[in-house]
Amino acid sequence: MEKIAVIQSCSYCLMHLPDLVRYGSKPRRETALDPNLPEKLQAALRSYEEAVSYPPNQTFIGNISPEKLADIPRPWFRQEFFSSSVDSCTGPFGEILDQEGFLALLKAADILTPQLFQVIPSRLSLLQGRLIQHPLFCNTSLQTTEGEPSALEKQSPPSDSSGLPLKSGNTLYGYFHGDNREEGRDDENLSAHNLLENLCTKASGALALQWLLHRADLEPEKIDFIISCGEEACGDRYQRGGGGMAKAMGDMCGCTNASGMDIKNFCAAPANALITAAALVSSGVYRRVAVVGGGSLAKLGMKFQAFLGQKMPILDDCLASMAFLVTADDRKSPWIRIGQGATGTVPINASTTDEQVFLHYLLHPLQNSGLNCRQIDKYAPELHNPEIMEFSGAGDVAGKNYRKIAATAVMAGHLDKAEMKEWIKKIGMPGFAPTQGHIPSAVPYIGHAMVAMEAGKMERAMFLARASLFLNRCTRLLDGVSFILERNPHLKRQEE
Repeated sequence: MEKIAVIQSCSYCLMHLPDLVRYGSKPRRETALDPNLPEKLQAALRSYEEAVSYPPNQTFIGNISPEKLADIPRPWFRQEFFSSSVDSCTGPFGEILDQEGFLALLKAADILTPQLFQVIPSRLSLLQGRLIQHPLFCNTSLQTTEGEPSALEKQSPPSDSSGLPLKSGNTLYGYFHGDNREEGRDDENLSAHNLLENLCTKASGALALQWLLHRADLEPEKIDFIISCGEEACGDRYQRGGGGMAKAMGDMCGCTNASGMDIKNFCAAPANALITAAALVSSGVYRRVAVVGGGSLAKLGMKFQAFLGQKMPILDDCLASMAFLVTADDRKSPWIRIGQGATGTVPINASTTDEQVFLHYLLHPLQNSGLNCRQIDKYAPELHNPEIMEFSGAGDVAGKNYRKIAATAVMAGHLDKAEMKEWIKKIGMPGFAPTQGHIPSAVPYIGHAMVAMEAGKMERAMFLARASLFLNRCTRLLDGVSFILERNPHLKRQEE
């Protein structure tokens, strides 16, 4: 018999990594053209305190609501932090980790021999100390490396250009290398930059997974299956995007009884992963499925040129990660509608016009569920931080989507055109997520929706994720995926 699937818990984490901005894809490519760029980047980096107090970051980890964020005057990066009650690096959903703490996690994630992240011996105890200080990783030990290269004792990179110096402020912790084993030396997929991206995804995803287990008060051995929904590839020349990130993160977090797989669909992968997890639980294949999205190092500093040009701090300086626990109905957590036609897709035979896309992944699932646009309390499209997108010339992505949602409601006869502006205020919110592809795509709002539903302030929320399939150079298609989250009806009965 089919079971109802719920999202029982979630977590959201940020890692402030100003000294890794230079290893983002755009800054790295531009540095090859302008050797003075690293100095310019350094001058525009934010402090950890500034990143922690940044209102969208506080919204991401749950200290303030999207509604509260909407009331804060912009530009947000110029606002003094306004409330000591949320002046914290931790929040209801997770934390904002500093750079040294993340380097410690990165070292813990490195299991290859010889190791990729070769730490200066005198720095290893510092990183181990940071893990011990973290309540969720206090029992994790760092692997040591025998025979560290003598170049690690110097303050300059080794002659081998594949070694990337990893610093936090003025402190050099070591160098990150590619796979220097015989089978990896001539494989560009196993270069230092590519493997650093992979390991950053693993470490950041593991942080979110640990927070998920903590928030759910669940032993890691109780997780049956893990789905990774990030955009990274982690294979060699024969299977560039082969996957395997899910089990790598689960291994790091002690989920010894879990298997796993990776789901790829560009930005829409988290929505697909949650629908898949709900189907696996509903069918009885697994009891507890964790969906995890690690961060994207390649997208750090992606908009840096616009910020430098306008004498602004670099705002895309944080990796983000998130995790969700999908289980059978616990009579209090919100339901995921996954019945026939209840989830939205954009089929191959649909055109790529906005009208057709919203018809398929907005109107059709509502109609199939016996609902109209007005019966959804909040819509969550791509929730890119508008402050990052607007200053770089891309516009307010969330705002554009809300106008399209309202126009679709008018077209369907669910809304009068004169009502659009006020209705958008009611069902919308400002974007608050880092611009890291899959991270902002709808699901950052799940935590806030769960809080509102538990408090009886919301009945339904709809999550609309888009995917740029044309980026794979094999098609001109795009994709869209949607699902509806609904307040658990057992809560209503308890209140009555």
